[in-house]
Amino acid sequence: MRLKVDGRARRISLRVDRAKSEVVALSPSPRRLNEAVAFAQEKAGWIAKQLAALPERMSLAPGGVLRLNDIPYRLEVGPGRAKIDGDRIVAPDDANWGLKVIRLAKREALTVLSDRTAVHAAALGRPTPSVAIADPKARWGSCRPATSRTPAAIRYSWRLILAIGDPAPHRAWLRAHAAELHAIGA
Repeated sequence: MRLKVDGRARRISLRVDRAKSEVVALSPSPRRLNEAVAFAQEKAGWIAKQLAALPERMSLAPGGVLRLNDIPYRLEVGPGRAKIDGDRIVAPDDANWGLKVIRLAKREALTVLSDRTAVHAAALGRPTPSVAIADPKARWGSCRPATSRTPAAIRYSWRLILAIGDPAPHRAWLRAHAAELHAIGA
């Protein structure tokens, strides 16, 4: 459990951070942190139930498998920059091995989602918006329409690349599997 002071909070509350597999106790001020701890202890049963319902965290390690765009890749150690090599993802062996694999997955997500966005924009006869990748907790994407001063932009969650099959028409599937997609980390 993590304690957090949030000046915007009006009351003490608990929330589950699915991306980090932890419970966060929010307090509106540092003076009320003891109350937040007491509240969390009072709700220990609820906390245990919420944490038990989370999917097991998937750690990235050599010898494992990571699916990107519905294609399984064996995770291996090798020289040079992290790269996709046939049916393998190869990254150099060091303390940041998992982070390098995640960065590779994010680059791949940007490429795939940029290409898909261009296809859909062309089908609509519209200019292709700028595409960016983020790691939001609650949304799979957001967009900003073009104005007279700014071009259109769309921002996707990089975790869409982890979805099985084409996630575009499957909002219900994304909602149902959100916790599993957020369980992948370094």
